[in-house]
Amino acid sequence: MNRTTIACALALVTVFTAAAAYVSAQSPDEQGSPIYGVRLPEGYRDWKLVSVAQENGQNNDIRAILGNEIAIKAYRENIRPFPDGAIIARLAWRYESSSRNDSVFPAPQSFVAGPPTNVQVSVKDSKRFPDTAGWGYGQFEAGLPTKNPAVVQSCFACHAKLQKLDPRADYVFTDYSH
Repeated sequence: MNRTTIACALALVTVFTAAAAYVSAQSPDEQGSPIYGVRLPEGYRDWKLVSVAQENGQNNDIRAILGNEIAIKAYRENIRPFPDGAIIARLAWRYESSSRNDSVFPAPQSFVAGPPTNVQVSVKDSKRFPDTAGWGYGQFEAGLPTKNPAVVQSCFACHAKLQKLDPRADYVFTDYSH
């Protein structure tokens, strides 16, 4: 090989290595939540339903709580603490009155999901998240992680308050609805 070929090969290796490092460094920040690096799980909308909830006050939303297979098995078998690999997703929408539905009924009584607000994800991984009882958290709006670390940091604070009230909860608010 001549010097030109070797120089070109080294230049290409350097360019590809730098590009790979750049992509690798960008991916967690773009797709993962601050602090925990939790990502929006692929296919989570197809997971099984754990329960539903309504939050009044400032949140004013309705929620569907979904679990991956590991979480659903733990819920159904009442296994606590949740095993590593359990993932729980909470989807929230504005809670709105439905004038269309109410026009069919004798009185206003129908409430439906309005615009989506966010998706929150809890991931159980005791090795990855030892400082938060094995749980990592993420909040996503329009499919993208919320970039404000304070929002994600507040997740564990609320879950820790629940744990003090109910030590068997394993930091999880939602019970399984049979």
